[in-house]
Amino acid sequence: MPDDLFAAAAERRRQRSAPLADRMRPRTLDEYVGQPHVLAPGKLLRRAVEADRVTSLILFGPPGTGKTTLARIIANTTRKHFASLNAVLAGVRDIREQIAAAQERLRLHGQGTILFVDEVHRFNKSQQDALLPHVENGTVTFVGATTENPYFEVNKALVSRSRVFELHTLTEADLRAVVVQALADAERGYGDLSVTVDEDALSHLVSTANGDARSLLNALELAVETTEADEAGQIRVTLEVAEDSIQQRAVLYDKDGDAHYDTVSAFIKSMRGSDPDAALYWMARMIYAGEDPRFVLRRMLIFACEDVGLADPNAVREAVACMQAFEFVGMPEGRFMLGQLCVYLATAPKSNSNFAFFSALEHVAKEQTLNVPNPLKDASRDKKGLGHGEGYKYPHAYRDHYVPEQYLPGGMQGTYFYEPSDQGYEARLQGRLEQLRQRDAEESLEKRVQRYAEDAE
Repeated sequence: MPDDLFAAAAERRRQRSAPLADRMRPRTLDEYVGQPHVLAPGKLLRRAVEADRVTSLILFGPPGTGKTTLARIIANTTRKHFASLNAVLAGVRDIREQIAAAQERLRLHGQGTILFVDEVHRFNKSQQDALLPHVENGTVTFVGATTENPYFEVNKALVSRSRVFELHTLTEADLRAVVVQALADAERGYGDLSVTVDEDALSHLVSTANGDARSLLNALELAVETTEADEAGQIRVTLEVAEDSIQQRAVLYDKDGDAHYDTVSAFIKSMRGSDPDAALYWMARMIYAGEDPRFVLRRMLIFACEDVGLADPNAVREAVACMQAFEFVGMPEGRFMLGQLCVYLATAPKSNSNFAFFSALEHVAKEQTLNVPNPLKDASRDKKGLGHGEGYKYPHAYRDHYVPEQYLPGGMQGTYFYEPSDQGYEARLQGRLEQLRQRDAEESLEKRVQRYAEDAE
């Protein structure tokens, strides 16, 4: 008993000295702010928590959206034993110890265990495999939290046995409600002080926090704790104080995670959709968050061939020139090259006809290997002995530097991989190629008619 008393007193001291974001962590669903799509009255997750019928689940969302907080609310409401692990610090041995304790608890007292694993995507395969059978047989109810897409980063078997709930970035209204809670709560927040936050200061704090409640409360704590009260005991947080407390917007962007891939995808799709403003915005998000400009330039070089292609053959030259200029100039002036290339590609005519090569590759992979037509074979080594190259017609010796000829293997006549679009420069190619293909078809028809006539004789 004395040990319990000392532990409780120590916990109270820790809570009093803990950061505001930790002190203000909601303890009940009624205190929880945001995520109405899964926690509004009547929603499945809320019903499960309130009825203490939580099954294995994974909470997935950006930092500061309340994943760990929701797990703690489950801990406060469940009759099961609640245990937790942090995947960054825990190993297979820690998992086995928790499983052994859960088995003993179930055997002796009939009490189930909820095992919460924070940052579960950090578990390697062996760690996840060590947990899986005990989730399957019901020894523990698994609750995981992750900032990464669990369908990519978590064992598929573990995901299939869990219900995935995606938590969204908090809205400005949600963040304002978080500030109101902190200023009103006399036990854990600043309700016992006389604190006012100017509207423009509040707007700055909310906007710059960018949906992250933890970041917002850290900034509010710094603003309040470092501001002297006036003679009347009033602490006033002005815009100037707010700007000092949170100076740079926290942009969600992990170079190896969902935010990275989603932002890159939005950037590429905006250029493909010919929206230079959106493309510039998404590129700015990446550069602001610290992405390597060379990565962005490489993506634009690929785009120049993949999505602009021959609709504007200058696109790839522009991309290479901007990449070389960037290497010569460096940052920060290199942002001019990034901006110029982004706008050029977004506003250029579009064609994806370069996928013709992939169609040819697919054909080669599936079809049997056909012989090279004899006129196309190399005549420099064995023309005399084998007749290789005989019958080849040199196009430059004919009018318009063109002569109808069968360049594909026998049996592939009329196979077309390249289909030019009607965009930009490629529209000119379209008309010329149609004429050449028509002449080829007519020539082939004449040859077939002649061969039939010869056979008939």
